[in-house]
Amino acid sequence: MFVGRGLTKTFGRGRKAVEAVKGVDLSIAEGDITTIVGESGSGKSTLARMVLGLLPITSGTLSFDGRDVTRLGGAARKAYWRDVQAVFQDPFASFNQFFTVRRLLERSLRLLGGARDGRQRMEEALGHVGFAADDVLDRFPHELSGGQRQRVMIARALMMRPKVLVADEATSMLDASLRVNVLNVLTDLRDELGMTILFITHDIGQACYIADRVMVLEHGVMVEQGPAEDVIFRPQQEYTQRLLADVPKLHEAP
Repeated sequence: MFVGRGLTKTFGRGRKAVEAVKGVDLSIAEGDITTIVGESGSGKSTLARMVLGLLPITSGTLSFDGRDVTRLGGAARKAYWRDVQAVFQDPFASFNQFFTVRRLLERSLRLLGGARDGRQRMEEALGHVGFAADDVLDRFPHELSGGQRQRVMIARALMMRPKVLVADEATSMLDASLRVNVLNVLTDLRDELGMTILFITHDIGQACYIADRVMVLEHGVMVEQGPAEDVIFRPQQEYTQRLLADVPKLHEAP
Protein backbone atom coordinates (compact mmCIF):
# COMPACT_ATOMS: atom_id res chain seq x y z
CA MET A 1 0.00 0.00 0.00
CA PHE A 2 2.80 2.42 0.96
CA VAL A 3 6.29 2.12 -0.45
CA GLY A 4 8.97 4.63 0.53
CA ARG A 5 12.46 4.76 -0.90
CA GLY A 6 15.28 6.86 0.49
CA LEU A 7 12.95 9.11 2.49
CA THR A 8 14.92 12.01 3.92
CA LYS A 9 13.86 15.10 5.84
CA THR A 10 16.30 17.93 6.48
CA PHE A 11 15.50 20.97 8.59
CA GLY A 12 17.51 24.14 8.10
CA ARG A 13 20.30 24.84 5.64
CA GLY A 14 24.06 24.89 5.48
CA ARG A 15 25.90 24.33 8.73
CA LYS A 16 22.64 24.49 10.68
CA ALA A 17 21.02 21.73 8.64
CA VAL A 18 19.74 18.76 10.64
CA GLU A 19 18.72 15.47 9.05
CA ALA A 20 15.78 14.22 11.10
CA VAL A 21 15.05 11.28 8.79
CA LYS A 22 17.91 9.70 6.84
CA GLY A 23 17.30 7.64 3.72
CA VAL A 24 14.52 5.47 5.12
CA ASP A 25 13.04 2.65 3.04
CA LEU A 26 9.66 1.44 4.21
CA SER A 27 6.84 -0.83 3.11
CA ILE A 28 3.39 -0.79 4.71
CA ALA A 29 1.08 -3.64 3.71
CA GLU A 30 -2.67 -3.27 3.33
CA GLY A 31 -4.65 -4.52 6.32
CA ASP A 32 -1.67 -4.60 8.69
CA ILE A 33 -0.79 -2.62 11.79
CA THR A 34 2.74 -1.39 11.17
CA THR A 35 4.46 0.16 14.18
CA ILE A 36 7.36 2.60 14.08
CA VAL A 37 9.24 2.50 17.39
CA GLY A 38 11.95 4.79 18.67
CA GLU A 39 12.97 7.01 21.54
CA SER A 40 12.20 10.72 21.67
CA GLY A 41 14.11 12.47 18.89
CA SER A 42 14.42 9.34 16.75
CA GLY A 43 12.50 10.93 13.88
CA LYS A 44 9.44 8.69 14.08
CA SER A 45 6.86 11.51 14.28
CA THR A 46 8.68 13.40 11.52
CA LEU A 47 8.43 10.31 9.34
CA ALA A 48 4.73 9.97 10.17
CA ARG A 49 4.10 13.57 9.11
CA MET A 50 5.96 12.94 5.87
CA VAL A 51 3.66 10.00 5.17
CA LEU A 52 0.65 12.19 6.02
CA GLY A 53 1.79 14.92 3.64
CA LEU A 54 2.07 17.42 6.49
CA LEU A 55 5.83 17.83 6.00
CA PRO A 56 7.46 18.09 2.57
CA ILE A 57 9.91 15.31 1.75
CA THR A 58 13.43 16.65 1.20
CA SER A 59 14.47 13.70 -0.97
CA GLY A 60 13.29 10.20 -1.76
CA THR A 61 9.96 8.92 -3.06
CA LEU A 62 6.69 7.78 -1.50
CA SER A 63 3.94 5.90 -3.32
CA PHE A 64 0.43 5.00 -2.14
CA ASP A 65 -1.62 2.37 -3.96
CA GLY A 66 0.85 2.61 -6.81
CA ARG A 67 0.57 6.41 -7.14
CA ASP A 68 3.45 8.77 -6.47
CA VAL A 69 2.42 10.97 -3.54
CA THR A 70 5.83 12.47 -2.84
CA ARG A 71 4.61 15.94 -3.74
CA LEU A 72 0.90 16.66 -3.83
CA GLY A 73 -1.05 19.88 -4.05
CA GLY A 74 -4.56 21.21 -4.37
CA ALA A 75 -7.32 18.70 -5.05
CA ALA A 76 -4.90 15.76 -5.13
CA ARG A 77 -3.75 16.52 -1.59
CA LYS A 78 -7.35 16.80 -0.31
CA ALA A 79 -8.24 13.48 -1.94
CA TYR A 80 -5.18 11.89 -0.33
CA TRP A 81 -6.21 13.19 3.09
CA ARG A 82 -9.62 11.56 2.70
CA ASP A 83 -7.85 8.23 2.26
CA VAL A 84 -5.18 8.78 4.91
CA GLN A 85 -6.41 10.14 8.24
CA ALA A 86 -4.53 10.90 11.47
CA VAL A 87 -5.01 10.72 15.21
CA PHE A 88 -2.45 12.67 17.22
CA GLN A 89 -0.97 12.53 20.68
CA ASP A 90 -3.05 15.00 22.67
CA PRO A 91 -6.83 14.38 22.77
CA PHE A 92 -7.18 17.38 25.08
CA ALA A 93 -5.66 19.91 22.67
CA SER A 94 -7.51 18.41 19.69
CA PHE A 95 -10.94 18.89 21.26
CA ASN A 96 -12.50 22.39 21.44
CA GLN A 97 -13.72 22.68 25.02
CA PHE A 98 -16.88 24.52 23.95
CA PHE A 99 -17.99 21.97 21.36
CA THR A 100 -20.14 18.95 22.00
CA VAL A 101 -19.12 15.73 20.32
CA ARG A 102 -21.94 16.31 17.83
CA ARG A 103 -20.62 19.72 16.80
CA LEU A 104 -17.06 18.43 16.52
CA LEU A 105 -18.14 15.63 14.20
CA GLU A 106 -20.45 17.88 12.18
CA ARG A 107 -17.56 20.24 11.48
CA SER A 108 -15.57 17.32 10.13
CA LEU A 109 -18.44 16.47 7.79
CA ARG A 110 -17.87 19.78 6.03
CA LEU A 111 -14.77 18.23 4.49
CA LEU A 112 -17.19 15.88 2.75
CA GLY A 113 -19.37 18.75 1.57
CA GLY A 114 -21.88 18.20 4.37
CA ALA A 115 -22.50 14.57 3.42
CA ARG A 116 -26.21 13.70 3.33
CA ASP A 117 -25.51 10.51 5.22
CA GLY A 118 -23.85 12.49 8.02
CA ARG A 119 -25.90 11.02 10.86
CA GLN A 120 -25.25 7.51 9.57
CA ARG A 121 -21.53 8.22 9.36
CA MET A 122 -21.50 9.53 12.94
CA GLU A 123 -23.32 6.50 14.30
CA GLU A 124 -21.18 4.11 12.29
CA ALA A 125 -17.89 5.73 13.35
CA LEU A 126 -18.86 5.99 17.01
CA GLY A 127 -20.00 2.38 16.97
CA HIS A 128 -16.61 1.27 15.71
CA VAL A 129 -14.95 2.82 18.79
CA GLY A 130 -17.47 1.40 21.25
CA PHE A 131 -19.93 4.28 21.68
CA ALA A 132 -23.69 4.45 21.22
CA ALA A 133 -24.29 7.75 19.41
CA ASP A 134 -27.10 8.90 21.70
CA ASP A 135 -24.91 8.37 24.76
CA VAL A 136 -22.10 10.65 23.64
CA LEU A 137 -23.16 13.14 20.92
CA ASP A 138 -24.38 15.82 23.32
CA ARG A 139 -21.54 15.54 25.81
CA PHE A 140 -18.75 18.10 26.26
CA PRO A 141 -15.03 17.29 26.57
CA HIS A 142 -14.95 17.74 30.35
CA GLU A 143 -17.58 15.01 30.61
CA LEU A 144 -15.27 12.48 28.92
CA SER A 145 -12.15 10.72 30.15
CA GLY A 146 -8.90 11.01 28.21
CA GLY A 147 -9.43 7.58 26.70
CA GLN A 148 -12.98 8.47 25.66
CA ARG A 149 -11.77 11.69 24.03
CA GLN A 150 -9.16 9.80 22.06
CA ARG A 151 -11.80 7.33 20.90
CA VAL A 152 -13.93 10.28 19.72
CA MET A 153 -10.93 11.58 17.76
CA ILE A 154 -10.55 8.17 16.14
CA ALA A 155 -14.28 8.25 15.29
CA ARG A 156 -13.83 11.67 13.70
CA ALA A 157 -11.15 10.21 11.43
CA LEU A 158 -13.28 7.17 10.63
CA MET A 159 -16.15 9.33 9.36
CA MET A 160 -14.02 9.99 6.29
CA ARG A 161 -13.99 6.21 5.71
CA PRO A 162 -10.22 6.25 5.15
CA LYS A 163 -8.08 3.42 3.88
CA VAL A 164 -5.29 4.25 6.34
CA LEU A 165 -5.19 5.56 9.90
CA VAL A 166 -1.95 7.08 11.20
CA ALA A 167 -1.89 7.08 15.02
CA ASP A 168 1.02 9.22 16.25
CA GLU A 169 1.70 8.51 19.95
CA ALA A 170 -2.08 8.21 20.32
CA THR A 171 -1.86 6.62 23.79
CA SER A 172 1.15 8.41 25.29
CA MET A 173 -0.88 11.01 27.25
CA LEU A 174 -3.33 8.47 28.64
CA ASP A 175 -3.21 6.66 31.96
CA ALA A 176 -1.95 3.11 31.65
CA SER A 177 -5.42 1.78 32.49
CA LEU A 178 -6.88 3.62 29.47
CA ARG A 179 -4.19 2.83 26.91
CA VAL A 180 -5.26 -0.75 26.36
CA ASN A 181 -8.78 0.41 25.44
CA VAL A 182 -7.43 2.55 22.61
CA LEU A 183 -5.07 -0.23 21.48
CA ASN A 184 -8.00 -2.64 21.39
CA VAL A 185 -9.99 -0.18 19.26
CA LEU A 186 -7.14 -0.10 16.74
CA THR A 187 -6.83 -3.88 16.56
CA ASP A 188 -10.61 -4.13 16.12
CA LEU A 189 -10.43 -1.70 13.18
CA ARG A 190 -7.83 -3.94 11.58
CA ASP A 191 -9.70 -7.16 12.27
CA GLU A 192 -13.24 -5.97 11.49
CA LEU A 193 -12.67 -3.39 8.74
CA GLY A 194 -9.36 -4.55 7.31
CA MET A 195 -7.99 -1.07 7.98
CA THR A 196 -4.32 -0.32 7.47
CA ILE A 197 -2.81 1.39 10.52
CA LEU A 198 0.54 3.10 11.01
CA PHE A 199 1.12 3.27 14.77
CA ILE A 200 3.88 5.51 16.12
CA THR A 201 5.16 4.89 19.65
CA HIS A 202 8.19 5.15 21.91
CA ASP A 203 6.96 2.07 23.80
CA ILE A 204 8.09 -1.19 22.22
CA GLY A 205 5.83 -3.01 24.67
CA GLN A 206 2.83 -1.49 22.87
CA ALA A 207 4.33 -2.58 19.57
CA CYS A 208 4.51 -6.12 20.93
CA TYR A 209 0.81 -5.92 21.84
CA ILE A 210 -0.53 -4.44 18.63
CA ALA A 211 1.79 -4.80 15.64
CA ASP A 212 1.95 -7.10 12.64
CA ARG A 213 5.17 -5.46 11.52
CA VAL A 214 7.70 -3.37 13.47
CA MET A 215 10.15 -0.74 12.26
CA VAL A 216 12.79 0.57 14.67
CA LEU A 217 14.12 4.09 14.16
CA GLU A 218 17.27 5.46 15.81
CA HIS A 219 18.48 9.02 15.14
CA GLY A 220 16.54 9.10 11.87
CA VAL A 221 17.90 5.77 10.60
CA MET A 222 15.78 2.63 10.20
CA VAL A 223 18.00 0.17 12.05
CA GLU A 224 15.69 -2.84 12.02
CA GLN A 225 12.36 -3.86 10.54
CA GLY A 226 10.42 -7.04 9.96
CA PRO A 227 7.48 -9.12 11.19
CA ALA A 228 6.68 -8.22 14.79
CA GLU A 229 7.46 -11.71 16.05
CA ASP A 230 10.96 -11.57 14.58
CA VAL A 231 11.81 -8.06 15.77
CA ILE A 232 10.37 -8.52 19.27
CA PHE A 233 11.58 -12.05 20.02
CA ARG A 234 14.69 -12.27 17.83
CA PRO A 235 16.06 -8.70 17.62
CA GLN A 236 19.26 -8.34 15.62
CA GLN A 237 20.30 -4.81 16.54
CA GLU A 238 21.71 -3.64 19.88
CA TYR A 239 19.37 -0.62 19.91
CA THR A 240 16.30 -2.84 19.57
CA GLN A 241 17.62 -5.11 22.30
CA ARG A 242 18.07 -2.09 24.55
CA LEU A 243 14.50 -0.91 23.96
CA LEU A 244 13.22 -4.37 24.83
CA ALA A 245 15.37 -4.51 27.97
CA ASP A 246 13.64 -1.35 29.20
CA VAL A 247 10.17 -2.94 29.08
CA PRO A 248 9.02 -3.62 32.68
CA LYS A 249 8.78 -7.30 33.59
CA LEU A 250 5.96 -8.71 35.69
CA HIS A 251 8.38 -10.00 38.34
CA GLU A 252 10.12 -6.64 38.72
CA ALA A 253 9.20 -4.30 41.54
CA PRO A 254 7.85 -0.92 40.38
